[in-house]
Amino acid sequence: MTRTLLIPLCLIALAVSDASLAQETQTPPPTDQTQTTPPAGTDTTDSDQPAATIEEDATASPDSPAATEDDADQPAAVAEEATPDTAAPEATDDTATAAEDNQPAAVTDDTTTETTQTEAPDSPATEDDQPAEAAGETTPDSEATTDSAATTDQPADAAEEAAEPSAAATEDGAADAATASDDTAGTETEAEGDAPSDAVAAAPQPEVGADWPFYGGDAGATRYSPLDQINRENVAQLERVFTYHTGDLPEGEAVGMYSPETTPLKVGDDLLICSAMNVLISVDAATGEENWRYDPGVPNEAIPYGATCRGVTLYTDPEAAEGDACATRVIEGTLDAKLVAVDAATGAPCEDFGENGTVDLWQDLGERVPGWYAVTAPPVVVRGVVVTGAQVLDGQAEDSPSGVIRAYDVRTGELAWAWDLGAPEANRDGPPEGEVYTRGTPNMWTTAVADEELGYIYLPMGNSAVDYYGSNRSEQENEYATSLVALDATTGEEVWHFQTVRHDVWDYDLGSQPSLIDFEGTPAVVLASKQGDIYVLDRATGEPLTPVDEITDLPQGDVEPDYIADSQPISTWHTLRKPPLEEKDTWGFTPIDQLWCRIKFRQANYEGYMTPPSADKPWIQYPGYNGGSDWGSVAIDTERGIMIANYNDIPNYNQLIPREQADEMGLKPIDEVESRAGAPEGAGDPQTGSPYGINVNAGWRSELTGMPCSSPPYGGIRAIDMATGETLWDRPIGTARRNGPFGIPSFLPFDIGTPNNGGSVVTAGGLVFIAAATDNLFRAIDIETGETLWSTVLPAGGQANPITYEVDGRQYVMVTAMGHHFMETPVGDEVIAWALPEE
Repeated sequence: MTRTLLIPLCLIALAVSDASLAQETQTPPPTDQTQTTPPAGTDTTDSDQPAATIEEDATASPDSPAATEDDADQPAAVAEEATPDTAAPEATDDTATAAEDNQPAAVTDDTTTETTQTEAPDSPATEDDQPAEAAGETTPDSEATTDSAATTDQPADAAEEAAEPSAAATEDGAADAATASDDTAGTETEAEGDAPSDAVAAAPQPEVGADWPFYGGDAGATRYSPLDQINRENVAQLERVFTYHTGDLPEGEAVGMYSPETTPLKVGDDLLICSAMNVLISVDAATGEENWRYDPGVPNEAIPYGATCRGVTLYTDPEAAEGDACATRVIEGTLDAKLVAVDAATGAPCEDFGENGTVDLWQDLGERVPGWYAVTAPPVVVRGVVVTGAQVLDGQAEDSPSGVIRAYDVRTGELAWAWDLGAPEANRDGPPEGEVYTRGTPNMWTTAVADEELGYIYLPMGNSAVDYYGSNRSEQENEYATSLVALDATTGEEVWHFQTVRHDVWDYDLGSQPSLIDFEGTPAVVLASKQGDIYVLDRATGEPLTPVDEITDLPQGDVEPDYIADSQPISTWHTLRKPPLEEKDTWGFTPIDQLWCRIKFRQANYEGYMTPPSADKPWIQYPGYNGGSDWGSVAIDTERGIMIANYNDIPNYNQLIPREQADEMGLKPIDEVESRAGAPEGAGDPQTGSPYGINVNAGWRSELTGMPCSSPPYGGIRAIDMATGETLWDRPIGTARRNGPFGIPSFLPFDIGTPNNGGSVVTAGGLVFIAAATDNLFRAIDIETGETLWSTVLPAGGQANPITYEVDGRQYVMVTAMGHHFMETPVGDEVIAWALPEE
């Protein structure tokens, strides 16, 4: 689950001081109402580390892998007031301090760990009408900011602010399989078997460049574009080209529950978008004019933690003739648990897919409870099947819907296979009649990635249905939770799995989409984690290609000491995790506030990284469940050999609630309540079936001011040399302009580093484009220095991944500004594109 914590911030002096210190380079420590409507006209305007002991484990990676859990976005701890901004003073450049060697060396691999070798199986658009207040605002972290276009007929409540590449190479071969022995920490590889079936041949994959055909840009999800028309020399000249409004804004019980996180695809001349409530839309990529829209009729009651649709998937049938209906189809998963397929050209449902274009994912899951099971991430198409997981609402009950992963024929919608980790063979073709998939198992709420040539799909798994208590979990849950699992996409059989947390009771599910790259001649998968560790694994075998060690002598706690793992895997190649907190790290807006936080620190259990849950008093979890890395994922410039990782750096303050007390508090699971409120995930969850409920203070916010009790920066962005794993530069991301005590914006332009949700795009032009932070700014950063070269104010929160594409020789960069209820940024419905002025 992702829950993002926004954080109000700071005394000017403290902010400046802390931000200044933070800019030093960090070195990582050792109903089915469906309707197709005609296009609604869109008006556009032109240009305008830990106390425990670390032991070297040269032969291993973490041992039993685990599945990722649900993705409910958690609230950012920063309060954001929806009042118009006043112009902020121009600030000094928010450059990052570069590491001594600022240029990454060529990618070489001299750090691969040894492993035992065994054979592996083989809205209607509205007119641009930019608010005057925001049009002339100068953004605080850019010397030159231009944005001359007006926005299309912006709704008043959503228009709070307005502003002023060859595809990444991924090698598809497979190396010899290897696996760690059972008694070491590491990858588990299935016994000998056949190579992936060729019943469905590998299909050519669309390339990134003029198009952005996949959620992650290219098939390998590197988020790298070979486009370079916009570069470091001219990026300051960017101007807004158009703003498109989806028209999807929260109403009724959905108010306070919107977190769209939407990333469009661009193919040919069209942008393909899903709105928060799963309305599918096609828009002209050069003008923002709507082509068509299709509303699957998702009801508000289906919203789980938040109304989220991160993206859609595109499939072109190689056997279809030109002009055939649904020759190219757009596929999405919905909040009410359906797979929907429509014709990319018209928006009409693909009648040959499931029942009139819809597959019911509630089938074989048990009682239908709206909001308990929802799809928020784009599915993945590989070898002729479309594969999806789902979010299972966290913290409700051990007896929850299954986390089963299912694949369906991409043309017909028929079930191809199911991977139910509780009964992988028995339920491969679905459970026997009258039965359901194994209840309560870990789920995959985030986005997978697939190697079409190899025929494998890589699943970042989450945790079990109850996050903070594990003694009741099955052996299979313990083995697969919080693991990256590789499945043969043609059969659904497991190939290998790699676990990042053993016996996870911290909600450290894998939220990031993995990336596929060539690492020193070996096809590899890059995996970033919430706890900060970044791993590079052999795609074919799961063996680590970079060093993985063990941290030992970990605290066991008093609640379930026989369950808590006494050791955990860590990446010694690179981690985003910072050293353990100390009492002196507590912070406050005033001395009284800081004193309050110091008292709270002393009242809590804290023994460093992996401090186990406690019931007698609170415990501090650091890093918190927002990361590290989350669903925004990393971006990798495969030409320069640089990885860009933005991250959160803030603790949670949690406490288990004994069952009798939880019952007295009236904590009940979703299937026993009549209505729900959009409270932060974990903030009073029943965990029915276990001895404890849970209360989570996400971001450890002071009860006095709503400010965090830890010191800034609370979020950053870092460049990493892929050859060595060394930090090239590291800097805070996010200013204090929208944040402050008691939810009052401070308008301070200083980079204090805010919590952030969403990722970046890197380009051949040497740029990193990113929004994500809670200050509502969209930035272009120099990939080699970390300096902000351009920024602009968004009309709503930019918690989404950007894209870049080309139409008729003109490069565009785009991000959706739709806000995020848990990040406490204003909600909107805008899809905004920028480009250089036309000559």
